[in-house]
Amino acid sequence: MVCTSGTVPNVTTSGASSAPIRLVVLFGGQSAEHDVSCVSARHVLAAADPARFAVEPVGITRQGEWVLANDVAATLTKGADALPDGLTATGDTMVPTRDLAPASTDETVVVFPVLHGPMGEDGTVQGMLELAGVPYVGTGVLGSALCMDKIAAKEMADRHGIAQARYRSLHADQVGDAALAAGIATDLGYPLFVKPANLGSSVGVSKADDATEFAAALQLAATYDEWIIIEETIVGREIELAVLGNLHSLRSSLPGEIIPGDTFYSYGDKYHDGVAQGVVPADLPADVVAKMQAAAVAAAKALRVEGLARVDFFYDDSPGGRGLLLNEINTMPGFTPISMYPKMWEASGLSYPDLITELVELAIERHERRTAHRSVEH
Repeated sequence: MVCTSGTVPNVTTSGASSAPIRLVVLFGGQSAEHDVSCVSARHVLAAADPARFAVEPVGITRQGEWVLANDVAATLTKGADALPDGLTATGDTMVPTRDLAPASTDETVVVFPVLHGPMGEDGTVQGMLELAGVPYVGTGVLGSALCMDKIAAKEMADRHGIAQARYRSLHADQVGDAALAAGIATDLGYPLFVKPANLGSSVGVSKADDATEFAAALQLAATYDEWIIIEETIVGREIELAVLGNLHSLRSSLPGEIIPGDTFYSYGDKYHDGVAQGVVPADLPADVVAKMQAAAVAAAKALRVEGLARVDFFYDDSPGGRGLLLNEINTMPGFTPISMYPKMWEASGLSYPDLITELVELAIERHERRTAHRSVEH
């Protein structure tokens, strides 16, 4: 499957000619994935086409303060190679609902929220941008919230008949309930995977082989979120696909395969140790690839994804195995050099700069579509 990018005209949402689009790249945030965001955003800034975009870096501190990242902007003028590996969310305080607005009727502003985890990828920032009337890259409020909450996502996938691992959920207040934990372990069987329901990048995720490890895993997950999800272990290949598009135009990349270097694809395996292998494209028969691509698009549509997402599956291709099982959907996947999302699109014929360009185009298209349906006074 070879994908080609659309082009983004230098126009406002009303169609008038304008200067290059003002592309506001948001990074940082208040979640445990702050540092991952700072690395992802660095590469988005470096790859955005300067002929099309006037790039403006904006940071969100760990305390939730929005700042104009003046030092980052100054460094970028020296060339992309001058940027540090990870950006720093420091600078002059800004008021997002005021300072993100176009400076004139001729200016088009698009926000690229390169934010991972709660208070960024979960619909909160998306809701603020909706209220501000600013186009933004990625999924809307509902889809962002659904995909971030692993429990809600699994319930929606169940509603749509999408096959997935068996799971149970509990609240942090129930973590000390030994009888409840024992019942879950009996139901799902060891080993178990324990995760905070609203987080990504494998932060706070543990594999538990016995009751002692299970209790510790629950305590760890509860430090990151009040809702916890427990999943059975699936023996199979870890397959990921990238989706791109809006509403009726979603399409899928070629699949990639993760071969963990750890006992599972942990945070360290993703960002520090560098032991995990990301094989792109995955070694799969063409008919299986086509089925996976269709499944990725169907899952994304079921969870109201638009713009972009990475759809993760387990693939049990053993004799009598369970086939393709949905793991999770990430609505703002990593954009670091070792991230699978851009690598899968590159393998599918779409370069990193063209990927960013198309994402901006999709943001404008979606904003115009939704604006047309908003209530107005008569």
